Amino acid sequence: MFKILKYCFFDLMRSSWSYVYFGFYLLLGIMLLFLNNDLSKAVITLMNIIIVLVPLIGTIFGVMYYYNSKEFTELLLAQPLKRSSIFLGQYLGVAFSLSMSLILGLGIPFIVYGLFKSNAIWDFSLLLIVGVFLTFIFSALAFNIALSHENKIKGFGYAILLWLFLAIIYDGLFLMSLILFEDYPLDKVSLIGTMLNPIDLSRTLIILKLDISALLGYTGAVFKQFFGTSFGLIISFSALLIWVGLPVMRIIVKSKKKDF
Repeated sequence: MFKILKYCFFDLMRSSWSYVYFGFYLLLGIMLLFLNNDLSKAVITLMNIIIVLVPLIGTIFGVMYYYNSKEFTELLLAQPLKRSSIFLGQYLGVAFSLSMSLILGLGIPFIVYGLFKSNAIWDFSLLLIVGVFLTFIFSALAFNIALSHENKIKGFGYAILLWLFLAIIYDGLFLMSLILFEDYPLDKVSLIGTMLNPIDLSRTLIILKLDISALLGYTGAVFKQFFGTSFGLIISFSALLIWVGLPVMRIIVKSKKKDF
Protein backbone atom coordinates (compact mmCIF):
# COMPACT_ATOMS: atom_id res chain seq x y z
CA MET A 1 0.00 0.00 0.00
CA PHE A 2 2.86 2.39 0.82
CA LYS A 3 4.33 2.08 -2.69
CA ILE A 4 0.95 2.84 -4.28
CA LEU A 5 0.45 5.78 -1.91
CA LYS A 6 3.93 7.10 -2.76
CA TYR A 7 3.34 6.76 -6.50
CA CYS A 8 -0.10 8.43 -6.37
CA PHE A 9 1.18 11.20 -4.12
CA PHE A 10 4.11 12.16 -6.34
CA ASP A 11 2.00 11.70 -9.47
CA LEU A 12 -0.56 14.15 -8.11
CA MET A 13 2.08 16.58 -6.85
CA ARG A 14 3.36 16.80 -10.44
CA SER A 15 -0.17 17.38 -11.70
CA SER A 16 -1.16 20.86 -12.86
CA TRP A 17 -4.27 20.67 -10.65
CA SER A 18 -2.10 20.46 -7.54
CA TYR A 19 -0.20 23.57 -8.61
CA VAL A 20 -3.46 25.38 -9.29
CA TYR A 21 -4.82 24.36 -5.87
CA PHE A 22 -1.57 25.41 -4.18
CA GLY A 23 -1.43 28.68 -6.13
CA PHE A 24 -5.02 29.52 -5.26
CA TYR A 25 -4.39 29.26 -1.51
CA LEU A 26 -1.09 31.08 -1.83
CA LEU A 27 -2.75 34.03 -3.58
CA LEU A 28 -5.69 33.87 -1.19
CA GLY A 29 -3.40 34.09 1.83
CA ILE A 30 -1.46 37.01 0.33
CA MET A 31 -4.64 38.90 -0.60
CA LEU A 32 -6.24 38.41 2.82
CA LEU A 33 -3.15 39.59 4.65
CA PHE A 34 -2.82 42.55 2.29
CA LEU A 35 -6.46 43.61 2.75
CA ASN A 36 -6.87 42.89 6.48
CA ASN A 37 -3.36 43.76 7.69
CA ASP A 38 -4.20 41.67 10.77
CA LEU A 39 -3.57 37.95 11.24
CA SER A 40 -6.60 37.39 13.50
CA LYS A 41 -9.02 39.03 11.05
CA ALA A 42 -7.46 37.13 8.16
CA VAL A 43 -8.01 33.83 9.99
CA ILE A 44 -11.69 34.66 10.59
CA THR A 45 -12.19 35.50 6.91
CA LEU A 46 -10.28 32.40 5.88
CA MET A 47 -12.53 30.20 8.02
CA ASN A 48 -15.60 30.92 5.90
CA ILE A 49 -13.70 30.00 2.73
CA ILE A 50 -11.99 26.87 4.06
CA ILE A 51 -15.14 25.37 5.56
CA VAL A 52 -16.94 25.46 2.18
CA LEU A 53 -14.16 25.16 -0.40
CA VAL A 54 -12.05 22.33 1.08
CA PRO A 55 -14.94 19.80 1.15
CA LEU A 56 -15.91 20.77 -2.42
CA ILE A 57 -12.37 20.33 -3.78
CA GLY A 58 -11.85 17.10 -1.85
CA THR A 59 -15.10 15.64 -3.19
CA ILE A 60 -14.59 16.63 -6.82
CA PHE A 61 -10.88 15.78 -6.92
CA GLY A 62 -11.45 12.38 -5.29
CA VAL A 63 -14.14 11.38 -7.78
CA MET A 64 -12.15 12.78 -10.72
CA TYR A 65 -8.97 10.94 -9.76
CA TYR A 66 -10.78 7.63 -9.35
CA TYR A 67 -12.40 7.77 -12.78
CA ASN A 68 -9.30 9.10 -14.56
CA SER A 69 -7.04 6.40 -13.09
CA LYS A 70 -9.46 3.54 -13.80
CA GLU A 71 -7.20 1.88 -16.40
CA PHE A 72 -4.21 2.08 -14.06
CA THR A 73 -6.35 0.61 -11.28
CA GLU A 74 -7.36 -2.32 -13.51
CA LEU A 75 -3.68 -2.94 -14.27
CA LEU A 76 -2.92 -3.02 -10.53
CA LEU A 77 -5.83 -5.37 -9.90
CA ALA A 78 -4.24 -7.85 -12.32
CA GLN A 79 -1.18 -7.96 -10.06
CA PRO A 80 -0.88 -10.03 -6.86
CA LEU A 81 -1.91 -7.09 -4.68
CA LYS A 82 -4.66 -6.70 -2.12
CA ARG A 83 -7.61 -4.74 -3.40
CA SER A 84 -7.84 -2.79 -0.18
CA SER A 85 -4.16 -1.79 -0.47
CA ILE A 86 -4.71 -0.44 -3.99
CA PHE A 87 -7.70 1.75 -3.18
CA LEU A 88 -6.44 2.86 0.22
CA GLY A 89 -3.13 3.82 -1.36
CA GLN A 90 -4.91 5.87 -4.01
CA TYR A 91 -7.20 7.50 -1.47
CA LEU A 92 -4.33 8.42 0.87
CA GLY A 93 -2.31 9.73 -2.07
CA VAL A 94 -5.16 12.08 -3.03
CA ALA A 95 -5.83 13.19 0.55
CA PHE A 96 -2.16 13.80 1.38
CA SER A 97 -1.49 15.75 -1.83
CA LEU A 98 -4.53 18.02 -1.29
CA SER A 99 -3.58 18.51 2.36
CA MET A 100 0.00 19.40 1.39
CA SER A 101 -1.21 22.01 -1.10
CA LEU A 102 -3.51 23.48 1.54
CA ILE A 103 -0.87 23.64 4.28
CA LEU A 104 1.90 25.04 2.09
CA GLY A 105 -0.37 27.41 0.17
CA LEU A 106 -1.69 29.08 3.32
CA GLY A 107 1.33 28.48 5.54
CA ILE A 108 3.93 30.27 3.42
CA PRO A 109 2.30 33.76 3.32
CA PHE A 110 1.26 33.61 7.00
CA ILE A 111 4.74 32.53 8.13
CA VAL A 112 6.38 35.27 6.07
CA TYR A 113 3.95 37.78 7.59
CA GLY A 114 5.10 36.80 11.09
CA LEU A 115 2.74 34.04 12.22
CA PHE A 116 5.15 32.62 14.80
CA LYS A 117 5.36 35.98 16.56
CA SER A 118 1.58 36.40 16.72
CA ASN A 119 -1.04 35.09 19.14
CA ALA A 120 -3.07 33.94 16.11
CA ILE A 121 -0.77 30.95 15.57
CA TRP A 122 -3.02 28.59 17.54
CA ASP A 123 -6.17 29.74 15.72
CA PHE A 124 -4.40 29.33 12.38
CA SER A 125 -3.10 25.89 13.39
CA LEU A 126 -6.62 24.76 14.31
CA LEU A 127 -7.87 26.06 10.96
CA LEU A 128 -5.29 23.97 9.10
CA ILE A 129 -6.02 20.88 11.22
CA VAL A 130 -9.73 21.20 10.51
CA GLY A 131 -8.97 21.73 6.81
CA VAL A 132 -6.90 18.52 6.73
CA PHE A 133 -9.68 16.60 8.49
CA LEU A 134 -12.24 17.84 5.96
CA THR A 135 -9.92 16.88 3.10
CA PHE A 136 -9.57 13.32 4.37
CA ILE A 137 -13.31 13.02 5.12
CA PHE A 138 -14.61 14.24 1.78
CA SER A 139 -11.93 12.47 -0.26
CA ALA A 140 -13.02 9.23 1.42
CA LEU A 141 -16.69 9.98 0.75
CA ALA A 142 -15.81 10.73 -2.89
CA PHE A 143 -14.06 7.37 -3.29
CA ASN A 144 -17.10 5.65 -1.79
CA ILE A 145 -19.37 7.33 -4.33
CA ALA A 146 -17.07 6.49 -7.23
CA LEU A 147 -16.76 2.85 -6.13
CA SER A 148 -20.55 2.57 -5.99
CA HIS A 149 -21.21 4.06 -9.45
CA GLU A 150 -19.47 3.08 -12.67
CA ASN A 151 -21.16 5.90 -14.58
CA LYS A 152 -19.05 9.08 -14.39
CA ILE A 153 -22.01 11.43 -14.73
CA LYS A 154 -23.85 9.75 -11.85
CA GLY A 155 -20.68 9.73 -9.75
CA PHE A 156 -20.03 13.44 -10.23
CA GLY A 157 -23.71 14.21 -9.72
CA TYR A 158 -23.95 12.35 -6.42
CA ALA A 159 -20.64 13.88 -5.27
CA ILE A 160 -21.88 17.43 -5.88
CA LEU A 161 -25.23 16.58 -4.27
CA LEU A 162 -23.45 15.24 -1.17
CA TRP A 163 -21.41 18.43 -0.81
CA LEU A 164 -24.48 20.59 -1.44
CA PHE A 165 -26.47 18.74 1.21
CA LEU A 166 -23.80 18.87 3.93
CA ALA A 167 -22.65 22.44 3.18
CA ILE A 168 -26.00 24.18 2.61
CA ILE A 169 -29.18 22.09 2.77
CA TYR A 170 -28.37 20.41 6.11
CA ASP A 171 -28.01 23.77 7.86
CA GLY A 172 -31.39 24.91 6.55
CA LEU A 173 -33.16 21.73 7.65
CA PHE A 174 -31.42 21.80 11.03
CA LEU A 175 -32.39 25.43 11.63
CA MET A 176 -36.01 24.78 10.63
CA SER A 177 -36.25 21.84 13.03
CA LEU A 178 -34.86 23.99 15.88
CA ILE A 179 -37.45 26.70 15.14
CA LEU A 180 -40.35 24.25 14.91
CA PHE A 181 -39.47 22.58 18.22
CA GLU A 182 -38.22 25.66 20.07
CA ASP A 183 -40.59 24.97 22.98
CA TYR A 184 -38.70 21.78 23.81
CA PRO A 185 -35.22 21.41 25.37
CA LEU A 186 -32.94 21.07 22.36
CA ASP A 187 -29.48 21.34 23.92
CA LYS A 188 -28.51 17.72 23.36
CA VAL A 189 -30.29 17.56 20.01
CA SER A 190 -28.35 20.56 18.69
CA LEU A 191 -25.06 19.06 19.86
CA ILE A 192 -25.79 15.71 18.22
CA GLY A 193 -27.04 17.41 15.06
CA THR A 194 -23.81 19.38 14.82
CA MET A 195 -21.68 16.24 15.17
CA LEU A 196 -23.65 14.51 12.41
CA ASN A 197 -22.26 17.02 9.92
CA PRO A 198 -18.44 17.37 9.72
CA ILE A 199 -18.71 20.83 8.15
CA ASP A 200 -20.91 22.15 10.97
CA LEU A 201 -18.70 20.52 13.58
CA SER A 202 -15.57 22.06 12.06
CA ARG A 203 -17.18 25.49 11.84
CA THR A 204 -18.29 25.32 15.48
CA LEU A 205 -14.81 24.34 16.69
CA ILE A 206 -13.17 27.24 14.84
CA ILE A 207 -15.79 29.80 15.94
CA LEU A 208 -15.38 28.81 19.58
CA LYS A 209 -11.58 28.90 19.32
CA LEU A 210 -11.78 32.39 17.80
CA ASP A 211 -14.02 33.39 20.72
CA ILE A 212 -16.80 34.74 18.49
CA SER A 213 -19.43 32.28 19.74
CA ALA A 214 -21.60 35.22 20.78
CA LEU A 215 -22.60 35.43 17.12
CA LEU A 216 -24.45 32.14 17.60
CA GLY A 217 -26.67 33.48 20.40
CA TYR A 218 -28.11 30.96 22.84
CA THR A 219 -26.85 28.07 20.73
CA GLY A 220 -23.35 29.50 20.96
CA ALA A 221 -23.57 29.50 24.75
CA VAL A 222 -24.59 25.84 24.73
CA PHE A 223 -21.80 24.94 22.34
CA LYS A 224 -19.23 26.87 24.34
CA GLN A 225 -20.32 25.11 27.53
CA PHE A 226 -19.66 21.76 25.85
CA PHE A 227 -17.05 22.26 23.11
CA GLY A 228 -15.14 24.82 25.17
CA THR A 229 -14.13 22.16 27.70
CA SER A 230 -11.31 19.65 27.30
CA PHE A 231 -13.86 16.82 27.24
CA GLY A 232 -15.80 18.59 24.49
CA LEU A 233 -12.67 19.00 22.36
CA ILE A 234 -11.81 15.32 22.77
CA ILE A 235 -15.34 14.31 21.75
CA SER A 236 -15.26 16.71 18.78
CA PHE A 237 -11.97 15.44 17.37
CA SER A 238 -13.11 11.87 18.06
CA ALA A 239 -16.21 12.59 15.97
CA LEU A 240 -14.02 13.90 13.14
CA LEU A 241 -11.86 10.75 13.37
CA ILE A 242 -15.01 8.63 13.14
CA TRP A 243 -16.04 10.64 10.07
CA VAL A 244 -12.70 9.65 8.53
CA GLY A 245 -12.71 6.05 9.75
CA LEU A 246 -16.18 4.95 8.66
CA PRO A 247 -15.82 5.92 4.96
CA VAL A 248 -12.33 4.36 4.90
CA MET A 249 -13.72 1.12 6.30
CA ARG A 250 -16.42 1.16 3.63
CA ILE A 251 -13.75 1.63 0.95
CA ILE A 252 -12.07 -1.55 2.19
CA VAL A 253 -15.32 -3.52 2.33
CA LYS A 254 -16.59 -2.20 -1.02
CA SER A 255 -13.32 -2.88 -2.83
CA LYS A 256 -13.33 -6.51 -1.70
CA LYS A 257 -16.92 -7.15 -2.83
CA LYS A 258 -16.96 -5.06 -6.01
CA ASP A 259 -16.86 -6.94 -9.31
CA PHE A 260 -14.30 -5.22 -11.55
